[in-house]
Amino acid sequence: MSHQTGIQANDELKTYFSKCRNGKIRLLKVIIDNEQLSLGNCKPLDGSWDKDFDRFLTPVIEENNPCYILYRLDSKNSMGHDWILISWCPDTAPIRQKMLYASTKATLKQEFGTSLIKDEIHGTVLSDVTFNGYMKHLQTGGAPAPLTSREEELLEIKKSEINTDVHIDTKHQTLGGVLFPISDEAKNAIKQMSLGVYDYLQLKIDISEEKVHLVTAENLKLDEMISKVPSESARYHLFNFKHTHERDFLESIVFIYSMPGYNCSIKERMLYSSCKGPLTDTIISWGVNIAKKLEIDDPTELSEQYLYEELHPIKNLQKPKFSKPKGPPSRGPKRLTKTADQ
Repeated sequence: MSHQTGIQANDELKTYFSKCRNGKIRLLKVIIDNEQLSLGNCKPLDGSWDKDFDRFLTPVIEENNPCYILYRLDSKNSMGHDWILISWCPDTAPIRQKMLYASTKATLKQEFGTSLIKDEIHGTVLSDVTFNGYMKHLQTGGAPAPLTSREEELLEIKKSEINTDVHIDTKHQTLGGVLFPISDEAKNAIKQMSLGVYDYLQLKIDISEEKVHLVTAENLKLDEMISKVPSESARYHLFNFKHTHERDFLESIVFIYSMPGYNCSIKERMLYSSCKGPLTDTIISWGVNIAKKLEIDDPTELSEQYLYEELHPIKNLQKPKFSKPKGPPSRGPKRLTKTADQ
């Protein structure tokens, strides 16, 4: 997904954006609270921008909590005063917060006004976002070349994940995702499934713990498995679909990612979506041969016919003949034309 979160600025913050454009605010701290961009702090103009920098910015930085800071310079462009966008994302912050802030940055820029942002800084330690840190940033090249929203989000997430205990899947050009630790119970159940001990596993992400846990490991028929799929929370499922194809009896393990639409929070949707790819790679490396990966919104989508058609799609080997379309029914009789010898 451009990986945008759908988070928007609340009314209070929009009011302060207007005040910023009028030139009365030096610093505006923006946080994500209750799935909204919200006002964290603000500072009015006092001295020159370089004098205000450290004494205004340092006190509003929290060691373990990401935030955005919009800092006004004294220079202007045709649209108004120039601003610096500072993305504070410390290494000690939880992974889900880093992802959330990285994926919402493009929205913040659009709501504030992209044309007003002259430069951007990404900070993971306090020295990155001091006046000296900004001077070093300018000396080493200043603002990067303009990027698309998608490129900005990917770059931010890559920066945020440096020195964190996550797995980055670099095989794909799209966002690879993160792999949370897998509990010993879940790990053992997955390996037992590879040996044929279980027909069905259900896994969940503990969002507060940032860990994948086992919900259940059983031997179930399809209709029994369907009844286990929650209607209000996301889950991962591994199901051994036993069926017959072309007179052969087959056992095909299907990975199913169930996400019941917007009944889930934005954080839950992001984490499950980002963890899915690395998790299936790990499951395969532990000996489980995943024949098909599926995503569903509603467990009623699952049926023997549905799984069979997903595993064995009908191939149309005969090239369809082109049928000349009929003319309009009211165009009248064909017109006769004279030949050259008439």
